[in-house]
Amino acid sequence: MKQSPRVPAPAPAPASETPSPAHSAPSARPEPPAAGRPGADRRLAGAVQRVTGSVLGPYQSAVVRIGFAATWLIFLLREFPHRHELYGPDGPWGWQMARELIADNRSFTALMWSDSVVWFEAVYALAVLSSALLLVGWRTRATSALFMVGVLSLQNRSVFMGDGGDNVIHLMAIYLVLTRCGRVWSLDARRRTRQARHPAGARPSDPAGVALWAVLGLGLVAVLLFRDRSGEPWIVVLLWLLWLAQGAWWLVCRFAPGQPRILLDVMANLLHNATLAVIMAEVCLIYATAGWYKIQGSRWQDGTALYYPLQLDYFSPWPAVSDLLAGASVVVMLITYGTVIVQVAFPFTLFNRRVKNVLLAVMMMEHAGIALLLGLPAFSLAMITADAVFLPTVFLVWLERRVRRAGRRLRPRRGADGPTGASEGSPAGGAGEVARGPAPGDPAPRTLVG
Repeated sequence: MKQSPRVPAPAPAPASETPSPAHSAPSARPEPPAAGRPGADRRLAGAVQRVTGSVLGPYQSAVVRIGFAATWLIFLLREFPHRHELYGPDGPWGWQMARELIADNRSFTALMWSDSVVWFEAVYALAVLSSALLLVGWRTRATSALFMVGVLSLQNRSVFMGDGGDNVIHLMAIYLVLTRCGRVWSLDARRRTRQARHPAGARPSDPAGVALWAVLGLGLVAVLLFRDRSGEPWIVVLLWLLWLAQGAWWLVCRFAPGQPRILLDVMANLLHNATLAVIMAEVCLIYATAGWYKIQGSRWQDGTALYYPLQLDYFSPWPAVSDLLAGASVVVMLITYGTVIVQVAFPFTLFNRRVKNVLLAVMMMEHAGIALLLGLPAFSLAMITADAVFLPTVFLVWLERRVRRAGRRLRPRRGADGPTGASEGSPAGGAGEVARGPAPGDPAPRTLVG
């Protein structure tokens, strides 16, 4: 009888201590998921916030905009004396033949609306002007659409005039319309920075933007008169959607700058980020297909593929240099095999930033060599610009600072402007974008683009 209270007395003490870990163990087992779930939720919420609340790759998209606009502008100016032979009435591919082909493949080109020389000159001038305006980033949302119209109109008019780079420009001209490529390094970004200095609540007028929007609307109405000659209607539908979206953006920013504007901003960010991912996938696809097709060729397998274009006059702007390189068989073999290895391997190196950056520099140097040795500058510039979408953000920010520093040395008496990628912005900007670039001291985001 005395042992019974003595046994339970010590028993509960150890028993209460032994079960307590037992009870804490089951409760500790659910705790890791409970503790891990908020971390996973925070990461997911951060990723969603980043994709919807900011523009990814602002510097990379600006480089793509500047590069392709400059490439197309240089090509148009270089071929200006020969424009009638390339795309106009004096070309071997006549207007009637082009019309029959376009009636079959339904490609969009404004040059089929009339066979007048005056109309051709107007379209060519529009292509030159839109390229220059897109290059400097003036009203990028509108000028990118005009740039696309100019590229498609000229290239689809004479589909056999090109060297491979025209295909890349063709695709990127369409993609640029869907990106917010004027956040940095543009006149739009400078205008937003100046507008941000206005007092809170004050919204400066934008008569130039309204006038441009009205003129483009009249142009789209005129396009409807030639809808039977415009090829596939999706280009015209896209232009109308862009025009209506820009008008809706202006109205919302003007009269409902709260939640409706945030919603439109989120939609624009999603569209930009998705298009940037498509551009990156497109570049990877170009290199992957090029590399794997080369592997199947016997000349690439035996390491002599580079030798043969060096023997063609069409690809020999410097005959002496071409002969010197063709005579170095070891160099020819190394370049041939190296080209295949780099093109096949590049898509697999995107998740290793260091290896990716090394191969990126190699590919850019390779295309620079193609421009010099094979006389294909437009193709090389187009591919270098496409490669630039993978440039590290740290490098581009460093480059911007160096350029600004050099500009301050050239203008010692003028005050340095704030960074164009600063977080200030005006919803009434012509491109419909808000500048939210990283601050100079912020670490660069670790993404596929750098």
